[in-house]
Amino acid sequence: MVSEVYYLVRSKSDGRYLTARPHAEASGYLLLFQENFDALSYLNTHAAEVANRFAIESISSTQISSLLKRWGFIGVGIVTDPLLPKIDFLQHN
Repeated sequence: MVSEVYYLVRSKSDGRYLTARPHAEASGYLLLFQENFDALSYLNTHAAEVANRFAIESISSTQISSLLKRWGFIGVGIVTDPLLPKIDFLQHN
C-alpha cells in the first residue's frame, strides 16, 4: 500500500494546526498542502508578518484519519492553489 504525503502548518507557540472554520462554533477543517513549498507560499502570501511563528510538518495519508479524530476536526481542506487560495473541502465520516 502506497501512502501519499501531505504537509500541515502548525503553530510553534501552542501546537495548533492551521484550519479553515466556515462556522465559528464548529471545529473546522484541517488544511493540507500537497507540497512543502505550497504551505510556505500560503504562509508568505497570506500571513507574511507572522510566518516565522509556524512550522511545516509532513503526514502520510494513512495518519490523517486518526489525527482528525484526535483533534475533533470536521474534515480536511486540500489547498490546490496557495496564492488565491483555492481549497477543496472533504468532510470526514
